[in-house]
Amino acid sequence: MERLVCYDCGETYPAGEAARCACGEPLWFDTHGTGFSWPEASGGGGVRLGRDSLWRYEPVLPAATVPSGLAAAAGGTPLFRAPSIEPADGPRVHLKVEGTNPTGSFKDRGTAVGMARIDGPVGTVSHGNMALSVAAHAAALDREAAILVAEDTPDSRLAMIAQHDPHLFRVRGEYGRLYEDTLDHDLGVAFLNSDAPLRVAGQKTVAYEICEAFAPDAPDAIVLPVSSGGQASGVWKALRELDAAGVLPSIPRIYLAQAARCDPIARAFRRGDSRVEPVAGEPTAAVSINNADPPSGNRALAAVRATDGGVVSVSEESMLAETDRLAADAGVSVEPSCAVATAAVRELAAAGEFGPDDDVAAILTGSGYKYGATEVEGSSVREVDRADVPDAVRDIVS
Repeated sequence: MERLVCYDCGETYPAGEAARCACGEPLWFDTHGTGFSWPEASGGGGVRLGRDSLWRYEPVLPAATVPSGLAAAAGGTPLFRAPSIEPADGPRVHLKVEGTNPTGSFKDRGTAVGMARIDGPVGTVSHGNMALSVAAHAAALDREAAILVAEDTPDSRLAMIAQHDPHLFRVRGEYGRLYEDTLDHDLGVAFLNSDAPLRVAGQKTVAYEICEAFAPDAPDAIVLPVSSGGQASGVWKALRELDAAGVLPSIPRIYLAQAARCDPIARAFRRGDSRVEPVAGEPTAAVSINNADPPSGNRALAAVRATDGGVVSVSEESMLAETDRLAADAGVSVEPSCAVATAAVRELAAAGEFGPDDDVAAILTGSGYKYGATEVEGSSVREVDRADVPDAVRDIVS
């Protein structure tokens, strides 16, 4: 029987019974990687959806069958060395470009696995990449989708989401509480939120791909942006499984990057704490990682501690300069939220954490091409108060 397990206290639950442990920490699937080996090269010339994608790792994924259509295309993203942005006397930098996923971000990995398992309406709490991913995948499967966004979400982002015709709700009230609201209420919709077990199961495949590309060796470190902590949890889960399978000569160190204006995980790391406390936060260009109270912050911090990694706070100036550098020198367009990863590599190299003999994989989580000044039709968005969200969501499936 499939089980979910708490990384912190070890309590287990039947799959589908809960998303969080009684101790308050998030759950993930109880997969160990035992018996796993790298798949044989697919060969045959050309991409085969479902086999040259994250579904290459089907044996370690909690999905009944490999899906068809859009969900079969997630993953299988490029990894290449980018000497043009490598710091002087710094490491070899390898860019994992997640912007080539179907909707332009790493979120498609978790959505694809979730949609392959869930049979019915889906939802998410997001004002960006995750909302777009869930809306697109639901459209591809003719599913109803409830997308809850913050009141201040710009029309340009709403327009991207609305084109897939989900039930799109711009919610007045405390947006940060919506995550808990979707756990506390029976809404008749399966919510694929940032650190849902199915989402983490899909997101771990980015680390599988990185490590397979280096096999039989391994990168010295993996650096990635962090917001909710779900992606960091997925990377750590993958490394634990691959280590248990005996296919890693050493475990890569995990380094996380945050915008200095909103860096609760970095602050906890600097204090030497094992628990992340919410912060007030300030407006930042890194809107996709502007998470003042990350639901999987403790688990992300545990990942860093367990792998002897670190957490870096990146200034607004450095982040924006790195966004320009990636576009001009590496030809990769990313959001500022992604550029914190390679900005962190630069800072870590300057601090002596990385040297010229190190191989560092930096995960660029999303594309910078998606954000234009488009308009959204008012009829595509329903304005609701937070207290009315349960009834509004139930209405779409009644």
